[in-house]
Amino acid sequence: MSNLLIAASEMAGLEFFEIAASELELGVEVAADVETLLAKAKSELVELVLLDSSFESSSGLEVYKRLAEIDQHLPVVIVSNRANSREAIEATRLGALDYLVKPLDENELRRAIARALEIRRFASDPIALNPESPLEEDGDAMIGQCLAMQDVYKSIGRVAAQSVSVLVRGESGTGKELVARAIFQFGNRSDQPFMAINCAAIPDALLESELFGHEKGAFTGADRQRIGKFEQCDNGTLFLDEIGDMSMVLQSKLLRVLQEQTFERVGGNKTIKTNVRLISATHRNLEEMVSAGQFRGDLFYRLNGYTIELPPLRERDGDMIYLLEHFRQLSNVELGKTVNRFSPESIELLKNYDWPGNIREFQSVVRRAVLQTAGKVVIPDFLPKFGTNKAPVAEVVEPPKVDASLKSEIESLIQQKVETGDTNVYDTVIQHVERQLITQVLEFTQGNQVEAANILGITRTTLRSKIKKLGIQINRSIATRADEGDFKSESDLGNDDNRA
Repeated sequence: MSNLLIAASEMAGLEFFEIAASELELGVEVAADVETLLAKAKSELVELVLLDSSFESSSGLEVYKRLAEIDQHLPVVIVSNRANSREAIEATRLGALDYLVKPLDENELRRAIARALEIRRFASDPIALNPESPLEEDGDAMIGQCLAMQDVYKSIGRVAAQSVSVLVRGESGTGKELVARAIFQFGNRSDQPFMAINCAAIPDALLESELFGHEKGAFTGADRQRIGKFEQCDNGTLFLDEIGDMSMVLQSKLLRVLQEQTFERVGGNKTIKTNVRLISATHRNLEEMVSAGQFRGDLFYRLNGYTIELPPLRERDGDMIYLLEHFRQLSNVELGKTVNRFSPESIELLKNYDWPGNIREFQSVVRRAVLQTAGKVVIPDFLPKFGTNKAPVAEVVEPPKVDASLKSEIESLIQQKVETGDTNVYDTVIQHVERQLITQVLEFTQGNQVEAANILGITRTTLRSKIKKLGIQINRSIATRADEGDFKSESDLGNDDNRA
Protein backbone atom coordinates (compact mmCIF):
# COMPACT_ATOMS: atom_id res chain seq x y z
CA MET A 1 0.00 0.00 0.00
CA SER A 2 1.26 3.50 -0.88
CA ASN A 3 1.88 5.79 2.07
CA LEU A 4 0.79 9.42 2.06
CA LEU A 5 2.41 11.88 4.46
CA ILE A 6 0.01 14.69 5.35
CA ALA A 7 1.57 17.80 6.82
CA ALA A 8 -0.80 20.36 8.34
CA SER A 9 -0.82 22.31 11.59
CA GLU A 10 -4.62 22.76 11.60
CA MET A 11 -6.79 19.79 12.58
CA ALA A 12 -9.48 20.73 10.05
CA GLY A 13 -6.95 20.45 7.27
CA LEU A 14 -5.71 17.10 8.55
CA GLU A 15 -9.20 15.64 8.68
CA PHE A 16 -10.08 16.79 5.18
CA PHE A 17 -6.89 15.34 3.72
CA GLU A 18 -7.32 12.05 5.62
CA ILE A 19 -10.82 11.59 4.20
CA ALA A 20 -9.58 12.10 0.64
CA ALA A 21 -6.69 9.69 1.24
CA SER A 22 -8.89 6.98 2.73
CA GLU A 23 -11.08 6.98 -0.37
CA LEU A 24 -7.96 6.24 -2.43
CA GLU A 25 -7.05 3.36 -0.05
CA LEU A 26 -3.77 4.95 0.98
CA GLY A 27 -1.84 4.45 4.15
CA VAL A 28 -1.60 7.78 5.99
CA GLU A 29 1.15 9.31 8.11
CA VAL A 30 0.47 12.64 9.84
CA ALA A 31 2.80 15.47 10.82
CA ALA A 32 1.53 18.54 12.66
CA ASP A 33 4.85 20.39 12.73
CA VAL A 34 7.88 20.84 10.50
CA GLU A 35 10.35 18.70 12.45
CA THR A 36 7.96 15.75 12.60
CA LEU A 37 7.36 16.12 8.88
CA LEU A 38 11.08 16.05 8.04
CA ALA A 39 11.70 13.07 10.31
CA LYS A 40 8.89 11.05 8.72
CA ALA A 41 9.96 12.06 5.22
CA LYS A 42 13.24 10.22 5.74
CA SER A 43 11.28 6.97 5.85
CA GLU A 44 11.47 4.98 2.61
CA LEU A 45 7.78 4.11 3.02
CA VAL A 46 6.64 7.67 2.23
CA GLU A 47 5.75 8.07 -1.43
CA LEU A 48 3.91 11.38 -1.42
CA VAL A 49 3.69 14.51 0.74
CA LEU A 50 0.60 16.66 0.91
CA LEU A 51 1.94 19.92 2.35
CA ASP A 52 -0.46 22.45 3.83
CA SER A 53 1.59 25.66 3.88
CA SER A 54 0.03 26.83 7.15
CA PHE A 55 3.00 26.24 9.45
CA GLU A 56 3.56 29.38 11.48
CA SER A 57 7.35 29.00 11.60
CA SER A 58 8.03 28.31 7.92
CA SER A 59 6.50 29.05 4.53
CA GLY A 60 5.44 26.22 2.26
CA LEU A 61 8.36 26.93 -0.08
CA GLU A 62 10.89 26.81 2.75
CA VAL A 63 9.54 23.46 3.92
CA TYR A 64 9.52 22.13 0.37
CA LYS A 65 13.19 23.03 -0.08
CA ARG A 66 14.06 21.09 3.09
CA LEU A 67 12.04 18.10 1.84
CA ALA A 68 13.90 18.22 -1.46
CA GLU A 69 17.20 17.97 0.40
CA ILE A 70 15.99 14.66 1.86
CA ASP A 71 14.61 13.26 -1.41
CA GLN A 72 14.60 15.44 -4.52
CA HIS A 73 12.28 12.96 -6.28
CA LEU A 74 9.64 12.89 -3.53
CA PRO A 75 6.35 14.20 -5.04
CA VAL A 76 5.01 17.15 -3.06
CA VAL A 77 1.63 18.81 -3.50
CA ILE A 78 1.52 22.23 -1.83
CA VAL A 79 -1.82 23.48 -0.54
CA SER A 80 -2.09 27.21 0.23
CA ASN A 81 -4.62 29.26 2.14
CA ARG A 82 -4.42 32.03 -0.45
CA ALA A 83 -3.52 32.38 -4.11
CA ASN A 84 -0.06 33.82 -4.62
CA SER A 85 1.23 34.12 -8.18
CA ARG A 86 4.88 34.36 -7.11
CA GLU A 87 4.63 31.34 -4.79
CA ALA A 88 2.79 29.28 -7.42
CA ILE A 89 5.44 30.00 -10.04
CA GLU A 90 8.31 29.47 -7.62
CA ALA A 91 6.86 26.21 -6.30
CA THR A 92 6.49 24.82 -9.81
CA ARG A 93 9.94 26.10 -10.75
CA LEU A 94 11.54 24.30 -7.81
CA GLY A 95 9.84 21.04 -8.79
CA ALA A 96 6.70 20.83 -6.64
CA LEU A 97 4.22 18.55 -8.39
CA ASP A 98 1.24 20.85 -7.92
CA TYR A 99 0.05 23.97 -6.13
CA LEU A 100 -3.56 24.00 -4.96
CA VAL A 101 -5.53 26.84 -3.37
CA LYS A 102 -8.20 26.53 -0.68
CA PRO A 103 -11.09 25.97 -0.61
CA LEU A 104 -10.27 22.63 -2.19
CA ASP A 105 -12.51 20.54 -4.36
CA GLU A 106 -12.38 16.90 -3.24
CA ASN A 107 -12.23 15.57 -6.79
CA GLU A 108 -9.42 17.97 -7.67
CA LEU A 109 -7.48 16.86 -4.58
CA ARG A 110 -7.95 13.17 -5.40
CA ARG A 111 -6.78 13.75 -8.98
CA ALA A 112 -3.68 15.56 -7.73
CA ILE A 113 -2.86 12.70 -5.32
CA ALA A 114 -3.41 10.02 -7.99
CA ARG A 115 -1.23 11.89 -10.47
CA ALA A 116 1.51 12.26 -7.87
CA LEU A 117 1.50 8.55 -7.06
CA GLU A 118 1.74 7.67 -10.74
CA ILE A 119 4.77 9.94 -11.11
CA ARG A 120 6.32 8.39 -8.00
CA ARG A 121 6.06 4.97 -9.59
CA PHE A 122 8.41 6.13 -12.31
CA ALA A 123 10.90 7.51 -9.79
CA SER A 124 12.93 4.29 -9.90
CA ASP A 125 14.45 5.79 -13.03
CA PRO A 126 15.10 9.28 -11.63
CA ILE A 127 14.77 12.26 -13.94
CA ALA A 128 15.75 15.55 -12.33
CA LEU A 129 13.56 18.52 -13.12
CA ASN A 130 15.38 21.28 -14.99
CA PRO A 131 16.47 24.09 -12.65
CA GLU A 132 15.25 27.62 -13.29
CA SER A 133 16.12 31.08 -11.99
CA PRO A 134 13.98 33.06 -9.54
CA LEU A 135 11.76 35.88 -10.68
CA GLU A 136 12.90 39.40 -9.95
CA GLU A 137 9.63 41.24 -9.57
CA ASP A 138 10.38 44.70 -10.86
CA GLY A 139 7.32 45.91 -12.61
CA ASP A 140 3.67 45.31 -13.28
CA ALA A 141 1.85 42.81 -11.10
CA MET A 142 -0.06 39.77 -12.31
CA ILE A 143 -3.23 39.74 -10.23
CA GLY A 144 -5.57 36.77 -10.08
CA GLN A 145 -6.63 33.84 -7.97
CA CYS A 146 -8.98 31.92 -10.26
CA LEU A 147 -8.05 28.42 -11.42
CA ALA A 148 -7.30 29.62 -14.94
CA MET A 149 -4.74 32.14 -13.65
CA GLN A 150 -3.23 29.53 -11.33
CA ASP A 151 -2.66 27.39 -14.41
CA VAL A 152 -0.95 30.37 -16.07
CA TYR A 153 1.41 30.83 -13.11
CA LYS A 154 2.30 27.14 -13.11
CA SER A 155 2.84 27.17 -16.87
CA ILE A 156 5.29 30.04 -16.50
CA GLY A 157 7.15 28.07 -13.86
CA ARG A 158 7.33 24.98 -16.08
CA VAL A 159 8.59 26.64 -19.23
CA ALA A 160 10.66 29.60 -18.01
CA ALA A 161 14.02 27.84 -17.89
CA GLN A 162 13.48 25.81 -21.04
CA SER A 163 14.84 26.96 -24.40
CA VAL A 164 11.62 26.32 -26.30
CA SER A 165 9.67 29.01 -28.10
CA VAL A 166 6.54 30.11 -26.25
CA LEU A 167 3.28 31.29 -27.80
CA VAL A 168 1.10 33.41 -25.48
CA ARG A 169 -2.51 33.52 -26.61
CA GLY A 170 -5.45 35.56 -25.45
CA GLU A 171 -7.72 38.45 -26.30
CA SER A 172 -6.38 42.00 -26.49
CA GLY A 173 -5.82 43.54 -23.09
CA THR A 174 -5.44 40.28 -21.14
CA GLY A 175 -1.79 40.90 -20.19
CA LYS A 176 0.21 38.87 -22.70
CA GLU A 177 3.27 41.11 -22.38
CA LEU A 178 3.27 40.59 -18.59
CA VAL A 179 3.45 36.84 -19.17
CA ALA A 180 6.36 37.29 -21.58
CA ARG A 181 8.24 39.41 -19.07
CA ALA A 182 7.60 36.89 -16.29
CA ILE A 183 8.97 34.06 -18.46
CA PHE A 184 12.06 36.16 -19.15
CA GLN A 185 12.57 37.14 -15.51
CA PHE A 186 12.22 33.55 -14.32
CA GLY A 187 14.38 32.11 -17.06
CA ASN A 188 18.11 31.49 -17.24
CA ARG A 189 18.55 34.41 -19.65
CA SER A 190 17.31 37.01 -17.18
CA ASP A 191 20.75 38.68 -17.10
CA GLN A 192 20.70 39.10 -20.89
CA PRO A 193 18.75 41.59 -23.05
CA PHE A 194 14.95 41.54 -23.32
CA MET A 195 13.40 43.37 -26.27
CA ALA A 196 9.83 43.68 -27.48
CA ILE A 197 8.34 44.57 -30.87
CA ASN A 198 4.68 45.00 -31.78
CA CYS A 199 4.44 43.51 -35.28
CA ALA A 200 1.10 45.22 -35.93
CA ALA A 201 2.44 48.70 -35.18
CA ILE A 202 5.31 48.78 -37.70
CA PRO A 203 5.01 48.69 -41.53
CA ASP A 204 6.52 45.59 -43.16
CA ALA A 205 9.50 47.42 -44.70
CA LEU A 206 10.46 48.96 -41.38
CA LEU A 207 9.70 45.77 -39.40
CA GLU A 208 12.18 43.77 -41.48
CA SER A 209 14.87 46.35 -40.75
CA GLU A 210 13.88 46.44 -37.05
CA LEU A 211 14.24 42.67 -36.75
CA PHE A 212 17.23 41.93 -38.97
CA GLY A 213 18.94 45.28 -39.52
CA HIS A 214 20.15 46.64 -42.85
CA GLU A 215 23.34 47.51 -44.65
CA LYS A 216 24.26 50.96 -45.87
CA GLY A 217 22.66 51.55 -49.27
CA ALA A 218 20.16 48.70 -48.91
CA PHE A 219 17.30 51.05 -49.84
CA THR A 220 16.63 54.74 -50.30
CA GLY A 221 17.56 56.56 -47.12
CA ALA A 222 19.69 53.70 -45.75
CA ASP A 223 22.77 55.88 -45.37
CA ARG A 224 24.35 53.81 -42.63
CA GLN A 225 24.37 50.27 -41.31
CA ARG A 226 21.64 49.40 -38.81
CA ILE A 227 21.79 46.57 -36.27
CA GLY A 228 18.48 44.76 -35.86
CA LYS A 229 16.84 43.28 -32.77
CA PHE A 230 17.96 39.71 -33.46
CA GLU A 231 21.56 40.90 -33.43
CA GLN A 232 21.14 43.25 -30.47
CA CYS A 233 19.33 40.56 -28.51
CA ASP A 234 21.88 37.77 -29.00
CA ASN A 235 21.72 35.31 -26.05
CA GLY A 236 18.68 37.20 -24.76
CA THR A 237 14.91 37.08 -25.22
CA LEU A 238 12.87 38.68 -28.00
CA PHE A 239 9.12 39.21 -27.59
CA LEU A 240 7.12 39.55 -30.81
CA ASP A 241 3.65 40.83 -29.98
CA GLU A 242 0.79 40.38 -32.47
CA ILE A 243 2.78 37.86 -34.50
CA GLY A 244 -0.38 37.09 -36.50
CA ASP A 245 -0.07 40.47 -38.24
CA MET A 246 3.34 39.67 -39.74
CA SER A 247 3.47 39.44 -43.55
CA MET A 248 4.10 36.13 -45.30
CA VAL A 249 7.48 37.38 -46.60
CA LEU A 250 8.72 38.17 -43.10
CA GLN A 251 7.28 34.91 -41.82
CA SER A 252 9.59 33.03 -44.20
CA LYS A 253 12.64 34.92 -42.97
CA LEU A 254 11.65 34.43 -39.34
CA LEU A 255 11.22 30.69 -39.94
CA ARG A 256 14.77 30.43 -41.21
CA VAL A 257 16.09 32.20 -38.10
CA LEU A 258 14.23 29.75 -35.85
CA GLN A 259 15.43 26.74 -37.84
CA GLU A 260 19.05 27.70 -38.44
CA GLN A 261 19.71 30.52 -35.95
CA THR A 262 21.22 32.55 -38.81
CA PHE A 263 20.12 35.51 -40.93
CA GLU A 264 21.42 38.32 -43.17
CA ARG A 265 20.80 42.02 -42.78
CA VAL A 266 18.61 43.64 -45.42
CA GLY A 267 20.83 44.32 -48.42
CA GLY A 268 23.69 42.22 -47.02
CA ASN A 269 25.17 38.84 -47.79
CA LYS A 270 27.07 38.20 -44.56
CA THR A 271 25.53 35.37 -42.54
CA ILE A 272 25.08 36.33 -38.89
CA LYS A 273 24.59 33.78 -36.13
CA THR A 274 22.20 34.48 -33.29
CA ASN A 275 20.99 32.70 -30.17
CA VAL A 276 17.69 34.29 -29.24
CA ARG A 277 14.84 32.86 -27.23
CA LEU A 278 11.59 33.83 -28.93
CA ILE A 279 8.33 34.53 -27.13
CA SER A 280 5.42 35.50 -29.35
CA ALA A 281 1.85 36.57 -28.67
CA THR A 282 -1.35 36.98 -30.62
CA HIS A 283 -5.07 37.50 -30.17
CA ARG A 284 -5.75 35.90 -33.56
CA ASN A 285 -6.74 32.29 -34.29
CA LEU A 286 -3.56 31.12 -36.00
CA GLU A 287 -4.99 27.72 -36.83
CA GLU A 288 -7.71 29.37 -38.93
CA MET A 289 -5.14 31.64 -40.52
CA VAL A 290 -3.02 28.61 -41.46
CA SER A 291 -6.05 26.94 -43.05
CA ALA A 292 -6.81 30.13 -44.97
CA GLY A 293 -3.23 30.42 -46.21
CA GLN A 294 -2.65 33.61 -44.24
CA PHE A 295 -0.02 32.19 -41.89
CA ARG A 296 2.70 29.63 -42.52
CA GLY A 297 1.93 26.30 -40.88
CA ASP A 298 5.62 25.43 -40.44
CA LEU A 299 6.23 28.74 -38.66
CA PHE A 300 3.18 28.19 -36.45
CA TYR A 301 4.54 24.84 -35.27
CA ARG A 302 7.93 26.44 -34.57
CA LEU A 303 6.39 29.25 -32.54
CA ASN A 304 4.04 26.91 -30.72
CA GLY A 305 6.69 25.01 -28.79
CA TYR A 306 4.68 25.71 -25.65
CA THR A 307 1.37 27.55 -25.39
CA ILE A 308 0.06 29.66 -22.53
CA GLU A 309 -3.60 30.66 -22.79
CA LEU A 310 -4.67 33.82 -20.95
CA PRO A 311 -8.35 33.86 -19.99
CA PRO A 312 -10.50 36.93 -20.76
CA LEU A 313 -11.59 38.94 -17.73
CA ARG A 314 -15.22 37.84 -18.08
CA GLU A 315 -14.15 34.22 -17.46
CA ARG A 316 -11.97 34.92 -14.43
CA ASP A 317 -14.45 34.12 -11.67
CA GLY A 318 -13.82 36.12 -8.52
CA ASP A 319 -10.73 37.94 -9.82
CA MET A 320 -12.49 41.22 -10.51
CA ILE A 321 -12.61 42.14 -6.81
CA TYR A 322 -8.86 41.62 -6.42
CA LEU A 323 -8.17 43.58 -9.60
CA LEU A 324 -10.51 46.34 -8.47
CA GLU A 325 -8.71 46.69 -5.15
CA HIS A 326 -5.30 46.65 -6.85
CA PHE A 327 -6.19 49.33 -9.39
CA ARG A 328 -8.01 51.43 -6.78
CA GLN A 329 -4.89 51.59 -4.63
CA LEU A 330 -2.68 52.18 -7.65
CA SER A 331 -4.91 55.02 -8.85
CA ASN A 332 -4.92 56.60 -5.40
CA VAL A 333 -1.14 56.71 -5.39
CA GLU A 334 -0.84 58.04 -8.94
CA LEU A 335 -3.60 60.63 -8.65
CA GLY A 336 -3.06 61.67 -5.04
CA LYS A 337 -6.58 60.55 -4.11
CA THR A 338 -7.95 58.83 -0.99
CA VAL A 339 -10.82 56.76 -2.37
CA ASN A 340 -11.26 53.81 -0.03
CA ARG A 341 -13.93 51.69 -1.72
CA PHE A 342 -16.48 51.20 -4.48
CA SER A 343 -20.13 51.06 -3.45
CA PRO A 344 -21.99 47.73 -3.77
CA GLU A 345 -24.05 49.19 -6.63
CA SER A 346 -20.87 50.20 -8.46
CA ILE A 347 -19.34 46.76 -7.99
CA GLU A 348 -22.50 45.15 -9.35
CA LEU A 349 -22.32 47.31 -12.47
CA LEU A 350 -18.69 46.32 -13.01
CA LYS A 351 -19.50 42.64 -12.58
CA ASN A 352 -22.37 42.75 -15.08
CA TYR A 353 -20.27 44.17 -17.89
CA ASP A 354 -18.47 41.93 -20.40
CA TRP A 355 -15.19 43.92 -20.60
CA PRO A 356 -14.30 43.38 -24.26
CA GLY A 357 -11.10 45.33 -23.60
CA ASN A 358 -10.25 43.04 -20.66
CA ILE A 359 -7.73 44.17 -18.01
CA ARG A 360 -6.62 47.24 -19.97
CA GLU A 361 -10.20 48.53 -20.23
CA PHE A 362 -10.98 47.63 -16.62
CA GLN A 363 -7.95 49.52 -15.32
CA SER A 364 -8.88 52.58 -17.38
CA VAL A 365 -12.46 52.61 -16.05
CA VAL A 366 -11.32 52.21 -12.43
CA ARG A 367 -8.79 54.98 -12.82
CA ARG A 368 -11.31 57.39 -14.36
CA ALA A 369 -13.80 56.61 -11.60
CA VAL A 370 -11.22 57.33 -8.89
CA LEU A 371 -10.26 60.53 -10.67
CA GLN A 372 -13.84 61.81 -10.85
CA THR A 373 -14.81 60.83 -7.30
CA ALA A 374 -14.86 63.79 -4.92
CA GLY A 375 -15.30 61.80 -1.72
CA LYS A 376 -14.14 58.44 -0.40
CA VAL A 377 -16.59 56.14 -2.19
CA VAL A 378 -17.11 55.50 -5.90
CA ILE A 379 -20.82 55.47 -6.73
CA PRO A 380 -22.46 54.51 -10.07
CA ASP A 381 -22.57 58.18 -11.15
CA PHE A 382 -18.79 58.06 -11.61
CA LEU A 383 -18.85 55.00 -13.89
CA PRO A 384 -19.61 54.78 -17.62
CA LYS A 385 -23.19 53.99 -18.59
CA PHE A 386 -22.94 50.24 -19.08
CA GLY A 387 -25.76 48.56 -20.98
CA THR A 388 -28.04 46.11 -19.18
CA ASN A 389 -27.44 43.44 -21.85
CA LYS A 390 -23.68 43.54 -21.30
CA ALA A 391 -23.18 45.52 -24.50
CA PRO A 392 -21.06 48.62 -24.04
CA VAL A 393 -22.89 51.88 -24.56
CA ALA A 394 -20.42 54.08 -22.74
CA GLU A 395 -18.78 56.78 -24.76
CA VAL A 396 -15.55 55.55 -26.25
CA VAL A 397 -12.76 58.07 -25.90
CA GLU A 398 -10.58 57.97 -28.96
CA PRO A 399 -7.14 59.53 -29.22
CA PRO A 400 -7.13 62.72 -31.27
CA LYS A 401 -6.72 62.37 -35.02
CA VAL A 402 -3.33 63.20 -36.43
CA ASP A 403 -3.23 66.67 -37.98
CA ALA A 404 -3.95 66.53 -41.71
CA SER A 405 -0.76 68.45 -42.43
CA LEU A 406 1.45 65.84 -40.74
CA LYS A 407 1.77 63.65 -43.88
CA SER A 408 2.93 66.63 -45.93
CA GLU A 409 5.28 67.68 -43.13
CA ILE A 410 6.90 64.23 -43.01
CA GLU A 411 7.28 64.11 -46.78
CA SER A 412 8.98 67.51 -46.73
CA LEU A 413 11.27 66.41 -43.90
CA ILE A 414 12.33 63.25 -45.77
CA GLN A 415 12.96 65.20 -48.97
CA GLN A 416 15.00 67.81 -47.12
CA LYS A 417 17.15 65.23 -45.30
CA VAL A 418 17.79 63.19 -48.45
CA GLU A 419 18.73 66.23 -50.50
CA THR A 420 21.13 67.54 -47.86
CA GLY A 421 22.93 64.19 -47.62
CA ASP A 422 21.81 63.42 -44.08
CA THR A 423 23.11 59.97 -43.03
CA ASN A 424 20.52 59.40 -40.32
CA VAL A 425 17.22 59.82 -42.17
CA TYR A 426 15.57 56.73 -40.67
CA ASP A 427 16.06 57.67 -37.02
CA THR A 428 15.32 61.34 -37.67
CA VAL A 429 11.92 60.63 -39.25
CA ILE A 430 10.92 57.97 -36.72
CA GLN A 431 11.80 60.26 -33.81
CA HIS A 432 9.91 63.13 -35.43
CA VAL A 433 6.75 61.02 -35.76
CA GLU A 434 7.11 59.60 -32.23
CA ARG A 435 7.59 63.07 -30.77
CA GLN A 436 4.47 64.36 -32.55
CA LEU A 437 2.41 61.29 -31.59
CA ILE A 438 3.39 61.18 -27.92
CA THR A 439 3.09 64.95 -27.44
CA GLN A 440 -0.39 65.02 -28.98
CA VAL A 441 -1.65 62.07 -26.91
CA LEU A 442 -0.20 63.62 -23.72
CA GLU A 443 -2.06 66.84 -24.53
CA PHE A 444 -5.24 64.79 -25.00
CA THR A 445 -4.77 63.12 -21.58
CA GLN A 446 -3.78 66.43 -19.99
CA GLY A 447 -0.35 65.09 -19.24
CA ASN A 448 -1.50 61.87 -17.61
CA GLN A 449 1.17 59.31 -18.50
CA VAL A 450 -0.73 56.19 -17.44
CA GLU A 451 -3.74 57.10 -19.57
CA ALA A 452 -1.47 58.08 -22.47
CA ALA A 453 0.35 54.74 -22.27
CA ASN A 454 -3.00 52.90 -22.42
CA ILE A 455 -4.06 54.84 -25.53
CA LEU A 456 -0.69 54.30 -27.21
CA GLY A 457 -0.74 50.58 -26.38
CA ILE A 458 2.63 50.65 -24.64
CA THR A 459 3.74 50.30 -21.01
CA ARG A 460 4.28 53.36 -18.84
CA THR A 461 7.96 52.43 -18.56
CA THR A 462 8.30 52.53 -22.35
CA LEU A 463 6.46 55.86 -22.48
CA ARG A 464 8.73 57.40 -19.86
CA SER A 465 11.79 56.17 -21.70
CA LYS A 466 10.59 57.76 -24.94
CA ILE A 467 9.69 61.04 -23.21
CA LYS A 468 13.20 61.25 -21.86
CA LYS A 469 14.89 60.12 -25.09
CA LEU A 470 12.90 62.52 -27.28
CA GLY A 471 13.26 65.44 -24.89
CA ILE A 472 9.50 65.96 -24.59
CA GLN A 473 8.66 68.62 -22.04
CA ILE A 474 5.41 68.16 -20.11
CA ASN A 475 4.40 71.72 -19.36
CA ARG A 476 2.08 72.44 -16.46
CA SER A 477 -0.03 74.47 -18.85
CA ILE A 478 -0.97 71.21 -20.60
CA ALA A 479 -2.72 69.84 -17.55
CA THR A 480 -5.37 70.68 -15.06
CA ARG A 481 -4.13 68.13 -12.52
CA ALA A 482 -0.51 69.17 -12.13
CA ASP A 483 -0.81 69.31 -8.37
CA GLU A 484 -2.11 65.73 -8.15
CA GLY A 485 1.20 63.96 -8.64
CA ASP A 486 0.89 63.08 -12.35
CA PHE A 487 3.76 65.30 -13.41
CA LYS A 488 7.41 64.78 -12.72
CA SER A 489 10.52 66.46 -13.93
CA GLU A 490 12.62 64.69 -16.54
CA SER A 491 15.15 63.72 -13.88
CA ASP A 492 12.40 61.91 -11.96
CA LEU A 493 11.25 59.78 -14.87
CA GLY A 494 13.69 56.96 -14.27
CA ASN A 495 13.21 56.87 -10.52
CA ASP A 496 9.54 55.90 -10.30
CA ASP A 497 8.28 52.41 -9.58
CA ASN A 498 7.04 50.67 -12.70
CA ARG A 499 3.52 50.18 -11.45
CA ALA A 500 1.49 50.93 -14.52
